[in-house]
Amino acid sequence: MSLIKCEQLSKSYGSKQALDNVSIELKSGSPIALVGPNGAGKTTLFSLLCGYLLPSSGSVTIMGEKPGSQGLLGKVSSLPQDATLDPNLNLISQFILFGTLQGLSAKAARDEGQRVLTLVGLADVIEQKPQSLSHGMSKRASIAQALIGSPQLVLLDEPTAGLDPANAKVVRDLVKSLSANITFVISSHNLDELEKLCDQVIYLDKGKLGREVSIQDNLTDEYITVSMQTCDKAQFINDIEALNGVNSVTQRQDDEFLIHYNADDVNDLEIQLFQLFSRNSWRYRAILKGRSLEDKLFS
Repeated sequence: MSLIKCEQLSKSYGSKQALDNVSIELKSGSPIALVGPNGAGKTTLFSLLCGYLLPSSGSVTIMGEKPGSQGLLGKVSSLPQDATLDPNLNLISQFILFGTLQGLSAKAARDEGQRVLTLVGLADVIEQKPQSLSHGMSKRASIAQALIGSPQLVLLDEPTAGLDPANAKVVRDLVKSLSANITFVISSHNLDELEKLCDQVIYLDKGKLGREVSIQDNLTDEYITVSMQTCDKAQFINDIEALNGVNSVTQRQDDEFLIHYNADDVNDLEIQLFQLFSRNSWRYRAILKGRSLEDKLFS
């Protein structure tokens, strides 16, 4: 059974078409990225998946049930981008309330609140109110709220927006650690971050479904992406194109190059690259097997 299934799903707000005949089928497993420009329909899709909105046409099911149905209680949760906690209640009081709304007893709700706050590293501040927390701690507390009841599907909208690198890494590590039992669908503009977390990527633009790509395809792609710190760019391209098995070298950005090669003709391209760098005293920043997510989506 599919985790999420949308069939010709559309949503209009008056004359504005927010989603236009979107058909996707997603399975449980590794985190899934939802990307697209502002106004692409990502928030509308999340709202339909949560049951906050009804489709204008088409259908959507989660684990075979309609969003918002009683059968999905406790199985699906979401964290909107601008979600905030009540400033007048301490964390544990709020989490007890959230737990009881899911049908837990007061004691079970407290235990569950302590569990999820411990997961995000906030066990020592459960008696504090949100305004006493740093921005990063507040974000982690909001994510903890979305984990109450051990849901099977969690929708995260820009979960690391505005976070410093240390707190962003905490969130990424948390998602990775929980992905064996929870499928996360993550909406974000940060493609570098999604590349570290997700396999499948869904791209929306102007309400229409664009590309679906798999980051794991990099393992078999006959591409290498090289980011250079210092090099003679013209010589770099000429020397690498001269290597046996290399089909082309394309400069993507000022210091980034995409190498397309035939894997049947070359088995040690990375070694040849390092040798070339050493001979010319060139310095590189990164070598990526395959293409970057940005290149896959927009090239």
